[in-house]
Amino acid sequence: MTDRFAGMIGIDLGTTLSCAAYLARDGVPTTVPNREGDLLTPSVVLVEDNGVIVGREAKRTECLYPTRTAVCVKRDMGNEYFSQPLGGFDYRPEVLSGIILRRIKADVETRLWPVDEAVITVPAYFDDTRRKATQDAGQIAGLNVLDIINEPTAAALSYAFSAHLKHGEAASFHEFTEREMTALVYDLGGGTFDVSLVRISPNRFETLATDGDVRLGGKDWDDVIINYAADEFFRQFDEDPRTDPESRAVLSLAAEQAKHALSVRSATRLMVMHAGQRLPIEITRNLFDELTAPLLERTRATTDLVVESAGLVWEDVDRVLLVGGMTRMPQVRRMLRELTGLEADGSLAADEVVAHGAAIHGGILRSRGLSAADNPQLARWSNFTTIDVTAHSLGICVRTDRGYANSVLIPKNARLPATHTRLFQTHSANQRQVRIRVLQGDAPDADACLQIGEFVLENLPPNLPAQSPIEVECRYGSDGRIKVIGRDPASGRLAETTLIRPVGIPEAELKQAAEQVAQLTIG
Repeated sequence: MTDRFAGMIGIDLGTTLSCAAYLARDGVPTTVPNREGDLLTPSVVLVEDNGVIVGREAKRTECLYPTRTAVCVKRDMGNEYFSQPLGGFDYRPEVLSGIILRRIKADVETRLWPVDEAVITVPAYFDDTRRKATQDAGQIAGLNVLDIINEPTAAALSYAFSAHLKHGEAASFHEFTEREMTALVYDLGGGTFDVSLVRISPNRFETLATDGDVRLGGKDWDDVIINYAADEFFRQFDEDPRTDPESRAVLSLAAEQAKHALSVRSATRLMVMHAGQRLPIEITRNLFDELTAPLLERTRATTDLVVESAGLVWEDVDRVLLVGGMTRMPQVRRMLRELTGLEADGSLAADEVVAHGAAIHGGILRSRGLSAADNPQLARWSNFTTIDVTAHSLGICVRTDRGYANSVLIPKNARLPATHTRLFQTHSANQRQVRIRVLQGDAPDADACLQIGEFVLENLPPNLPAQSPIEVECRYGSDGRIKVIGRDPASGRLAETTLIRPVGIPEAELKQAAEQVAQLTIG
């Protein structure tokens, strides 16, 4: 199949479900069904002695093999290891995510063409460590990661694009909107929550502010049902099903199904089974809403804060866009209606819209530098500008009279890419290197922030006297990744910069993992 978009896909690597999309010949984003014919692939990995299973079958057998099954891997991205051993072995989250991506890659290649490039989405609130882990997962899967794009940004791109399809053909990106529009993107998925305020005009897409929680999502709503049902069972039989991995896995699946049922029904039942006992439990939507009210309130407070951070009021917001499967819950739509005064727009498939936006972003990237003579359709996209913002402040650890403090260089919600330069001083004569702790977070106390790593500026000019100035330039890239450059102001000579991360997969291990995953039998 010969196609100007061939070889490139957009991937929504989700906590509970993942989705892949490509750009068809006319530039319209299209979801790629997996090998079972489903549009969504459960982000679940079952580790067996002779291979791994990913997707629907792994999720179905989780109750049988809970100690061999990895779920919600995305929540552990940025950690050294997955939260539990699988089959007695520790796995890095990058490797497990790489296996999921490899399965997605194989499914697309079976239906379309060989895939070598991908745009992968991440929660807007992912820090640099988690973004690096996601890029590494793509490399392990055998993908060249064109870019990492925030999920709310991708979703808003997809909404804007879909509004201007004409007679089944993709409209020019210059025809996105007839007027400037401000939209709130409320993204509540299986394991993470993001909210972004975006402004869309005919040739420009700009994120104004963003916030979120990487440990708030549908899994937490499930846990509320699990705990309620387990407590009821304990009162009846003096046994706790949460103490047994198999019983908890069965209860977890029942809780997830009950949550889905309550989006369309006023009441549902689930069965708790443990220690030879069975207990049917009825849960009404009113009870569910009452039990989960604190979770919903957390999303409401964050949503309100984002509008305030952008210096706007609700009257300035034109649309509310729904993203993520959890936005199907009536409680979410009711809360947003009360908060914003608007009916939320859920016209696009909540589980597919992010992958579609990632594919669109890939098309924009491929259009850069093209002229109309090269490719008229792609060239139309070349002048379209996408601007995102920082989800976290970037700072440097400095010593003060009271201890170590966070000196913020680039504030939260600054436009990307962003750069800031600061002068430091060497401590002693003839010093050949400088170590700088790089932090993400707003807290004044360095220990209360996330340490991304230590940047080591090496091979400084010889014979520098003590207190010699060293210029350090910190950069936030358009993908939210961090880079640091050091130089001697007097000579202008650049210093070699090495980032030493407290966690993350080493380069040699990364290559080895990619080779091993490439040889795996993935069912």
